[in-house]
Amino acid sequence: MTSTLLQLQTPALDNPGQFIVSVIMDLIGDIGEFVITLLVFGITFGVIYIVGKRFLTEATRKTLNQRDLSPAIVSLGSSIAGTIALFVAVAVAAVVAGYPVILGAFATIAGALALGFAFAASDIIENFVAGIFILKDKPFEIGDYIEWNGNGGIVREIDLRVSKLDTWDNEQLTVPNGELANAVVKNTQAHETRRVTVDIGVDYGSDVDKAREILLEEAAAIDGVLEDPEPAAPLTTLGDSAIVFNARMWINPQETGAGGVKHKFTETVMDRFDEADIGFPYPHTEVVGSLDVNQTESSAVADD
Repeated sequence: MTSTLLQLQTPALDNPGQFIVSVIMDLIGDIGEFVITLLVFGITFGVIYIVGKRFLTEATRKTLNQRDLSPAIVSLGSSIAGTIALFVAVAVAAVVAGYPVILGAFATIAGALALGFAFAASDIIENFVAGIFILKDKPFEIGDYIEWNGNGGIVREIDLRVSKLDTWDNEQLTVPNGELANAVVKNTQAHETRRVTVDIGVDYGSDVDKAREILLEEAAAIDGVLEDPEPAAPLTTLGDSAIVFNARMWINPQETGAGGVKHKFTETVMDRFDEADIGFPYPHTEVVGSLDVNQTESSAVADD
């Protein structure tokens, strides 16, 4: 009985050639099975990814274009659709090839990569999400002049991560979208009309009615100033050395610049006030009292 068991347990020792052939055949069979599985996976993945990506991206692009969304949003949606097609192709190909366990490993790796990427690129993700909300909510558009946190510029480009603006000195500002999304942004061209105000001070004792009349005439004479609402010039401040009018004019910011109106108005008012002998005030200080100068020694000489 013992001899029989030894013979059954060690057939390779009795016939080493047959054992080697068996091992080789098993190896060839494993390689062939692996190659077939790999081919099935590759063919399935290629077909699903190519067809799925083309279908999803085209459908997404067509749908977003029908909604008249910006090209940036259309491009983003197409990229996301292509990524979804990639994940679906890998998952389906793994199941068809007979290795559903790949799905679990793939999900684990993807989750770890996503977590690491989120920590490493939190600022980039924040700016990316902010860019999406800016494109969706439209607090400003290309061509608008905006101000935020003491900065200002004309919007030239809105990307998903940053926005580019030009200052009045023709300097380019590249601003992360997260900063614009979290700041109070003043859009001076958001509406069809905008009020332009200029403070004008005159001397005490000046003819107030005449000064107001000149302010209203010069405001109405400037190109681009609207008739409705009509210009106004209320007296708003009684300062230390000046009576201050707050001249108010309305313009269409899409057609007329506020800076040019202010400059033109100030120059013409100055000329008219000079003609009407209405003085512009200037700060001055009056010293009241007395000063005694006594020389104690006749030989005293001032220091150099």
